[in-house]
Amino acid sequence: MIQLWEEHKKKIIAVIAIAITAVALFVGGKNLNASALESVIGFVVTPFQDLTTGIGSWVENTASSAQDKTKLLEENAKLKEEVAKLQDENKRLEQYEKENEALSSLLKISQKYPNYKSTGTNIIAKNPGIWYDTFTINKGTSHGVSANMILIAPGGVVGKILESGNNYSKSQSILDSRSAVPAMSLRTGDLGVVKGDYSLMNDGLCKMEYIDGEAQIAVGDEIVTSHLSEVYPEGLSIGKVIKIETDTNGLTKYAVIEPFVDLKHLDTLLVIDKNTMEENP
Repeated sequence: MIQLWEEHKKKIIAVIAIAITAVALFVGGKNLNASALESVIGFVVTPFQDLTTGIGSWVENTASSAQDKTKLLEENAKLKEEVAKLQDENKRLEQYEKENEALSSLLKISQKYPNYKSTGTNIIAKNPGIWYDTFTINKGTSHGVSANMILIAPGGVVGKILESGNNYSKSQSILDSRSAVPAMSLRTGDLGVVKGDYSLMNDGLCKMEYIDGEAQIAVGDEIVTSHLSEVYPEGLSIGKVIKIETDTNGLTKYAVIEPFVDLKHLDTLLVIDKNTMEENP
């Protein structure tokens, strides 16, 4: 045996080395390539791993989407609130602009009558109906306002004050049936009296009565206050003639007048005190 070893020692060592190498390669090959059992397990487990990974991604994406949606809803609510505030501010600015325009118009009117004391006022109440025939203003005796002072708007005559309290005054427009304003045609000088009329008031119109049958007044003429009035200054615009009729007696005419002032939409007015003329010549 010893002799055999000695004779074939090199060969035996070589065979053992080859065997060890083969085993090493076999074991290493197992780690590189899955066995049949490992392949089956991988086939079963892999879809669940993919599903688990997919669910995790979906949950993460859903949570992120929900957060984004909540954020967008909050931003949208804030934007709506800001838009509402801007709209309210715009409405206030529009209102201020309208009030400024009204006051500017009244200032221009007051400058036409520098000899008369005047003050601005606002309407705070009116009688039922769409037209301003009787109404209440927010100025009274404490502001120097009293009965028979006149009220005008940018278009012309509105009416006059009937009675005053401390901080208010009851007023009537030229549409009121009790109203009577001495007037004339600006073109011809023909005289008459502008009065309120029940049958015409619903259309926002009034009537000029007691016009001479021979008068040359015509449709389209401008009607203004005349020099015969003790209340109204002369020359204030009232309206225009839209119709002329002869009275049944054949001796006089009457004219239907369309006021220049929009007596359906009144707000800011100017009070003029005719009695201050002598004090401020």
